[in-house]
Amino acid sequence: MDGMAALATHSNPLRVAIIGSGPSGFYAAEALLRRAHIVVDMFDRLPTPFGLVRGGVAPDHPKIKQVCLVYDRIARSPGFSFLGNVTVGAEVTIEQLRAAYHAVVIACGASTDRRLGIPGEGLPGSHTATEFVGWYNGHPDYQDCRFDFAHDTAVIVGQGNVAADVARILATPVECLRTTDICESAVEVLAGSRVRDIHIIGRRGPAQAKFTSVELRELGKVPDCVALCDPDDLRLNATSLNELADPRADENKKNVEIFRTFGANAGTPTPAIRRLHFHFLQSPTRINGSSCVTSVTLVGNELSGPKFEQVAIPGSDCFSLPCGLVFRSVGYQGVRLPGVAFDERGGIIPNAKGRCLDGNKAIPGLYVTGWIKRGPSGLIGTNRADSVETVASIFEDILSLEPGPKPGANALRDALGRSPRIVSYKDWQTIDLSERQRGQQRGKPREKFTRVADMIEALDRLLQRESIASDS
Repeated sequence: MDGMAALATHSNPLRVAIIGSGPSGFYAAEALLRRAHIVVDMFDRLPTPFGLVRGGVAPDHPKIKQVCLVYDRIARSPGFSFLGNVTVGAEVTIEQLRAAYHAVVIACGASTDRRLGIPGEGLPGSHTATEFVGWYNGHPDYQDCRFDFAHDTAVIVGQGNVAADVARILATPVECLRTTDICESAVEVLAGSRVRDIHIIGRRGPAQAKFTSVELRELGKVPDCVALCDPDDLRLNATSLNELADPRADENKKNVEIFRTFGANAGTPTPAIRRLHFHFLQSPTRINGSSCVTSVTLVGNELSGPKFEQVAIPGSDCFSLPCGLVFRSVGYQGVRLPGVAFDERGGIIPNAKGRCLDGNKAIPGLYVTGWIKRGPSGLIGTNRADSVETVASIFEDILSLEPGPKPGANALRDALGRSPRIVSYKDWQTIDLSERQRGQQRGKPREKFTRVADMIEALDRLLQRESIASDS
């Protein structure tokens, strides 16, 4: 009997716990709930679902956030429950989940940044892109971050879409941001920004930049801002030309053409208030300063090897780029989850088609999907195929999963009792409504609660009002 036939004849529902409510978690839930006799409980440490779609997508990209409508439909499916404000590893352990469910799917993403590994990286004024993005998006983890925008020059290390978001928010006139869902506290701080020059540093060449062409083109259209690069930097060497000859390099070719338009701007006078400067084949070797950032030391690179890695040019002159702010945007990094094997170097949970491994052996009933499975690559939609693969592994393993009924969340009452307040999906809908109402008062789509305590307080207040109204 194959897995699907076993599921069809199963007298008790297959209970699955999903840890994390970002795109990969919801796509896993969608793939599971297409079958009958399945119950999915989704856990998240925040009271709010949707992961990086809520906390990572830039506020001036509302169309990307419309994918939440898909996740909302999944969350309303029979057999789905959301348990927010529950930290797996604190209020409840992996071992407890494995005992309560037939299968556990880890979908907690990659929540921190890779480090540059250079002196001065920890100086005040040196920040990860994650901190800045979380701060302006109202993520509770980053509301105590402080950014000093009293300087006229900022440096961004990295040339991917997150770096583009950081650059665009720094460069965009604050009046253009006020009608987005950027949190009001961030707008107030950005309104006083004196940043005028933003340098975007690429350790490889223009042909290897990781921007999508749509994001890069946007950087050339920011109001009161001009995008610039040195035309000499756009003279491609043989390594880059060979790379662009690959039929799969269409996006890279588009980027090079866009960079050429930025190069044409270099000799044209402009009244723009802010400037975006693109630099290529430069590696930061030190962030300088005593009590705060004062400059970044850069060294020239050349492209070498079959993987087009950057290599410092022997004898290359270093130069210091004065600045008061540095944002490091060189990729996300997964974080270890207590009770699960972890590949520190790769920042992922070792797995085979989504089956978590301990050494070379699959751990029964434990699965992984998303960035914590494959690394931080791809766009939001990339997670769907990834999660479908993991769910296919679950169905293949049904006969080998622990037989008999499983209690699910009912068995976790004592453990979950340590959580300050479990937030259901209906509770989230109440928080969501309140945020949208707060936004309407300011002429924006929503005004987020930026503290968990404020979310819970607002939720309880609204529920109390509903209770009073129903009693009367």
